[in-house]
Amino acid sequence: MQKPIFNGPPSPEEFQRQLQEFMRQHCPAGNVSAFPRPQPASTTEALDSGVEGGEFRFDYKPRDVKAYLDRFVIKQEEAKKVLSVALCDHYHQVRLAMEGKAQSNYAKQNIILIGPTGVGKTYLIRSIADLIGVPFVKADATKFSETGYVGGDVEDLVRDLVRRADGDVARARYGIIYIDEIDKIAAAPNMTGRDVSGRGVQTNLLKLMEETEVPARAPHDIAGQIQAMMEMTQGRGRKQPATINTKHILFVASGAFGGLDKIIQKRLREATIGFAAASKAAIEEDGVFSEAQTRDFIDFGFEPEFIGRLPVRVVCQQLNVDDLFQILKTSEGSIIRQYEQSFAAYGIEVLFRDDGLRRIAELATEEKTGARGLMTVGERVFRDLKFELPSTAVKRFVVTRELVDNPPAELEKLLAEHEKEERVVMRQLVHEFAQRFCESHGLKMVFTDAAADALVSQALEQSRPIRDLCAEKFKDFQFGLKLIAQNTGRTEFTVDVDAVRAPDQVLSDWVVASYRTETKKN
Repeated sequence: MQKPIFNGPPSPEEFQRQLQEFMRQHCPAGNVSAFPRPQPASTTEALDSGVEGGEFRFDYKPRDVKAYLDRFVIKQEEAKKVLSVALCDHYHQVRLAMEGKAQSNYAKQNIILIGPTGVGKTYLIRSIADLIGVPFVKADATKFSETGYVGGDVEDLVRDLVRRADGDVARARYGIIYIDEIDKIAAAPNMTGRDVSGRGVQTNLLKLMEETEVPARAPHDIAGQIQAMMEMTQGRGRKQPATINTKHILFVASGAFGGLDKIIQKRLREATIGFAAASKAAIEEDGVFSEAQTRDFIDFGFEPEFIGRLPVRVVCQQLNVDDLFQILKTSEGSIIRQYEQSFAAYGIEVLFRDDGLRRIAELATEEKTGARGLMTVGERVFRDLKFELPSTAVKRFVVTRELVDNPPAELEKLLAEHEKEERVVMRQLVHEFAQRFCESHGLKMVFTDAAADALVSQALEQSRPIRDLCAEKFKDFQFGLKLIAQNTGRTEFTVDVDAVRAPDQVLSDWVVASYRTETKKN
């Protein structure tokens, strides 16, 4: 049989003919009309499809949300407060709607984030989505076009939520859509002719942000349409809704908004004269974006209706050296954890000293890319060490200011002196383990010098990371020590050689003694 020649995608008429031919060959009814047209699911149907066991649950308070964000995002205090309030308002309204108690005049709290690159805008929203447990989709506004022919279709964002929710349409209806670089679709002033990346995209996004029904499968997704019809014919599982309602989807737009500051400054200058102008200038230098008004966004190139659908405005501040240092040192998402894991894959333990972390932060500030600069500097600093150390006998090293400034020289020195330094670094790692234990559990463990040396000797004899050895030996101490603290009020414990050699026995003895103390008190 001669193979057909492929001449590009079929026309709508040709596709309809091919689809009808497919249905005649594979379906008993002989044509497409044999299948009932899928209808949108009711609210009850959506809830039954697996949203938290049949209902949407949200019981966080703004302080709870901010406390969670504080674990991952450094600085941006005002931004975290505003986001926490807006998020709770939105999802409490969703919960009330599911309970039939929705406010008829409620306006959805969609959010616009303003701030330079690398200050944590995406990280904030992604962390929020992780906390709530809703699907999260991120896309750049620049990939969309007015019609979908030049770029992507904005409705694909909603369908992406379904994919992130593993096909659960009901769960996707409570997701978060994050659109980055929204400032890039601002229409240029006095533009004439067709604008495929500005006003048209704003109009299409506006429809999504208000409330609309989006087809669960894209019209151009031929394989998806055929698969849906085959599933209905063969009775596979529960029929999914044909559309996704965007009423409860939270939309977050963000951008650097280069040039918006000049528009704001111009308006402020025109609005103030004399002494008032001088006092206003001091505010402009510190945070001009905080003075932004709707008219400024309109002058920037946004449609009034579009910017009006983003009522919550959050301004993220530029990060300085101290901020980047705190990100490295205290954030649960710090990249130093990533480097610890990378070296640990080769059996190498790394200890970051404060002076080394601060030097990384200083160099990252020079990159002018916010927190992203930390990764840039880190890769440059650790490139040679990652390449060389896995093939050597070096199993531990310390990141100091000198190493960050001159990695090749410090690597050479490290290779020459690793045996002498090894025990010193391992002892420091033991005390670091105690510090992290205290930070996690609020209980202080103090290792004696003899205990630290005993742990070092055991780790060397067993050729294993000392962090792993400590974690294994003292895995039950958090529970036992908390019990002792409840019985006696004691929060500081000295770990000696006996506790290293027989940790379970020593912990048991301590717990028994604490009950005796409690009995005497009574």
